[in-house]
Amino acid sequence: MAIEPFHYDLMLEAIREAEASIAQGGLPIGAVLTRDRKIIARGHNNRVQEKNVILHGEMSCLRDAGLISFHDTVMYTTLSPCSMCAGALGLFKVSLAVIGESVTFPGSKDILDKFGIPWIDLADDRSIAMMKTWRSNPANERLWQGDIGN
Repeated sequence: MAIEPFHYDLMLEAIREAEASIAQGGLPIGAVLTRDRKIIARGHNNRVQEKNVILHGEMSCLRDAGLISFHDTVMYTTLSPCSMCAGALGLFKVSLAVIGESVTFPGSKDILDKFGIPWIDLADDRSIAMMKTWRSNPANERLWQGDIGN
């Protein structure tokens, strides 16, 4: 199946969110929420910055969106969502999850499947390289392990 080029353009916006998190001392995970291919919310992992364990990239993005209907939205996230984030995307019934990569972390696509949320894994080299580079620092690897509950 061919992936439409606009998905890569919108993923670049999620990558920019991840880069903002890195600049703030956080983890390199970013997300954007779209409706009709227009960004309506942004977020990045803020767990370290706000000392809040649930502020993963997708959760921060959902928080930024506020109290809206999500059934016609698409979530772009640089990394395959964890079980918490996948559950939130399912709970709020986003129409599609577009994943930057699942090479460095397989995530919980099975939870998206259980909720009937379709997903596309772009296997995006930019997302893969960003996470691999960031995790190559031992101090960052410790942050990462805390982010996924290890």
